Amino acid sequence: MHGTWQPLLNQPPFGASTMLLLTDGTVMCQSSGSRDWWKLTPDNAGDYVKGIWSKLASMANSRLYFGSAVLQDGRVIVAGGEYSDGGSEFNGVEIYDPVLDSWTSIAGPGWANIGDAITCVLADGRVLLGNIFSNGTAIFDAITETWSAGPTKDDASDEETWTLLGDGTVLTVECSNIPKAEKYVPSSNSWVSAGTTPSPIAEATMSEIGPALLLPSGRVFCIGGTGHTALYQPPASPSSVGTWSTGPDFPESPPGSGQLMKANDAPGCLLPNGGVLCTAGPAGATGFAFPTYFFEYDPGTNTLSAVPSPANAGGVVYAGRMLLIPSGQVLFAAGGPDIEVYTPVGTPQVAWKPSITSYPARLEVGLSYTLFGRQLNGLSQAVSYGDDAQMATNYPLVRLAYPSGQVVYCRTFDHSTMAVATGAALESTNFLVPWSAPRGAAALCLVANGISSDCAKVHVYPHRVHIPHYEAWNWLVGNLADGPLWVIGRHGPHPIGPFNGRLVERAKQAYANIRKGVEELEALGREVDARRAATESEAISTRPSGERHRKARKKTPAQG
Repeated sequence: MHGTWQPLLNQPPFGASTMLLLTDGTVMCQSSGSRDWWKLTPDNAGDYVKGIWSKLASMANSRLYFGSAVLQDGRVIVAGGEYSDGGSEFNGVEIYDPVLDSWTSIAGPGWANIGDAITCVLADGRVLLGNIFSNGTAIFDAITETWSAGPTKDDASDEETWTLLGDGTVLTVECSNIPKAEKYVPSSNSWVSAGTTPSPIAEATMSEIGPALLLPSGRVFCIGGTGHTALYQPPASPSSVGTWSTGPDFPESPPGSGQLMKANDAPGCLLPNGGVLCTAGPAGATGFAFPTYFFEYDPGTNTLSAVPSPANAGGVVYAGRMLLIPSGQVLFAAGGPDIEVYTPVGTPQVAWKPSITSYPARLEVGLSYTLFGRQLNGLSQAVSYGDDAQMATNYPLVRLAYPSGQVVYCRTFDHSTMAVATGAALESTNFLVPWSAPRGAAALCLVANGISSDCAKVHVYPHRVHIPHYEAWNWLVGNLADGPLWVIGRHGPHPIGPFNGRLVERAKQAYANIRKGVEELEALGREVDARRAATESEAISTRPSGERHRKARKKTPAQG
């Protein structure tokens, strides 16, 4: 029995293409080939089908078919563009900050072209980028926002699919050296052989390939552009070759023709039940598959079975995009103003669930906290396509579920690792409780790749400004008119420099709000003083002279 499809209640007002899951539980989606991005926010019950769209800031350049990734700190990087208003095989790189809703153009690796290059976020949070015209690679450090040269591959990275494995290596099938495969080994900063596939899964004429997904078993299911599939078993030692075995073929189309359906440039998604949702289609005169048919791969039986297609499946296979969302459902976009939602059957095995080992039971809105646990990034990158779009979801999300049925996501950031299938290793992530979070009892849950942990009981409280004494407050207010800008951290005030214009402007506005509030409090204080003075004057006139004198003496020090 397979899952079911349903449309979004509020369909996108644009042609939906590449989708990325942000760490606050929202989905950002590109208007196909343009500079524009939109955000899908689930409803108050956490239902994405009933979610609403809002416009995000636009990129500096348009791009179609490009590298992309959600970074360890929650930002998003996009690199290149096979087609762009910046030129063919564009080399521009931009970073999106979801907190500020702003894009920043940054320097690239120095290549003349990036185009539809493949990327992969490594376990340590750096980003590996492939060159489509040479066997060179580059590595991006998101903390310093700098590039360094990576090791050379056996071939160019053009049209390849990269998959992060549990040992931290990155597997790829070589599209220009069929049927060879290779791996990037971070510990030696080198590419090594990963053997050869049992039957060619990249095709010699177009060198295209489909998605490759790490399964809960540790094997990798690779879907070829030839209609064949293969399975890779990683070795005990990361630098060793590993072994390949044959996977099932897609059906012939038409039946008896000898022509297998193809998945040349196609999406795939690891479902919470352990299966893989994937696509293929009949090869047309151009060699690209059309229209799109859907299948589920069952690792237990090593079989592919047909799944009903959604309403937006009539186009070419390479236009499709899949995204696994925290509800365990899959969004499917195909370049048009229609996103369909796949709800799979079955449940994940207990061993696949992330677990929380340490957490704060008392939460305040507006504050950030650290949570510890195991398998916080899930067992796989979960979403795969290839060179045209990377939409991996191997990072922890934190949500609060209330007895009323309301669900609130807390933005996560600075995860301790981006590794997958980490087993018993202790991991951590930071999360920020949004101001919109209702106060009261709630269940705190961690979600990775659509699979939720067991939830922990917490209580959400209103925010309190933690300024320990009057002198600190007086010092802060005394600096409102001049001197450096200061913000209030968990351990006291911090100066804020001119390194981020948006942050400075927000700090200035916060100071203006404080100043206005202080002025209002002073005005109210003068009014209260006047009323108390009138009341005390009336009372003093009726008191004995001795009491009047004592009252005057008591007020003198305060007046001074």
